[in-house]
Amino acid sequence: MRKWKIAFMVIGLVLLISSPILAQEGGATAGGNNAIAKGLIGLGAGLAIGLAALGGGIGQGTAAGGAQQGIARNPGATDKMFVPYILGLAFIESLVLYAFVIAFILKGMM
Repeated sequence: MRKWKIAFMVIGLVLLISSPILAQEGGATAGGNNAIAKGLIGLGAGLAIGLAALGGGIGQGTAAGGAQQGIARNPGATDKMFVPYILGLAFIESLVLYAFVIAFILKGMM
């Protein structure tokens, strides 16, 4: 039940934040469809970096927790676990950076 509450809160927050992004100055004739397209591009850029950061944070937390549990259970394997752990974190972070680049490309389209 708690997961559903969090999901609805996140959806509500996204809808609350997207309203000012899509708002137009001067009514409907100010920018036409171009203003709506720019607002949607901005919303897409924000969602891209936000979801990537959320997913990357969850992934890095899970990886760090798993590595610490493995080291706690077998302290002698610390040297063998260190390099794959660091590589995993680097790969997770690279995906977040790809989303960051995509957000900049979308922002440049405005």
